[in-house]
Amino acid sequence: MLVHGGAAHSRWWDHIAPFLAGDRRVVALDLSGHGDSGRRTEYRMELWADEVLAVADNGQAGPHPLVIGHSMGGMVSLTAARLRGTELAGAVAIDTPFWDNLPEDTAANAQQAFGPLRTYPTQEDALRRFKLIPQQDGNVPAVLAHIAETSLRERDHGWSWKFDPNVFRGRTTLRTLTLPQCRVAVFRAERGLVPADMGELIAERMGRVVPVVEIPFSAHHIMIDQPLSLITGLRTLLADWTHSEPHKPTPEA
Repeated sequence: MLVHGGAAHSRWWDHIAPFLAGDRRVVALDLSGHGDSGRRTEYRMELWADEVLAVADNGQAGPHPLVIGHSMGGMVSLTAARLRGTELAGAVAIDTPFWDNLPEDTAANAQQAFGPLRTYPTQEDALRRFKLIPQQDGNVPAVLAHIAETSLRERDHGWSWKFDPNVFRGRTTLRTLTLPQCRVAVFRAERGLVPADMGELIAERMGRVVPVVEIPFSAHHIMIDQPLSLITGLRTLLADWTHSEPHKPTPEA
């Protein structure tokens, strides 16, 4: 299961998913309030986690799916692992700042982005306004263009973004981390939102059984500026998890 970040959508994974397929069934979803999915009156991590498991079941992602989430999607993945870990093969969070506000939330609260949706007269007008939050250099042009184009919906009088601005209301960060009943891994971008000391703290809080993998030269949106490195890291992790036994916490005396 591939889970996108805030204000993003499933098509962010189009160039990543084929490299993870092999002998696996790969499913990517649009969380409610994102992409082509419907909208809710409220949005919570727990609801999104339930959506991930429901889509995994409907999409035949296996009896124990592995959930991989980027940014806010990493919080959704870890929430699913915390609440329903026995139903998962594992959870991976990619450049998710667990104890800090997500960049999308910060930009929305500061009214710098993600406000009321505007309608642009042409697709070209809308695409000129597309930007990453946080912004970054070194992106693969074709990947960035594809993501921008699939972020738009044609309406009666023009083009507008697909996400619901209300997804940024009332969300919370992960203030605590506990070792769930499934495997967990954390990927961090070298120039992203999870500094090295936060990576160390994550490993410490989760009992030193959670690998923290750094993707060199990458910024927050790793799948756009360092897609091959991300694919390599994920494939290596999945190969290890396929052929090794999961850590089992030692019962306390």
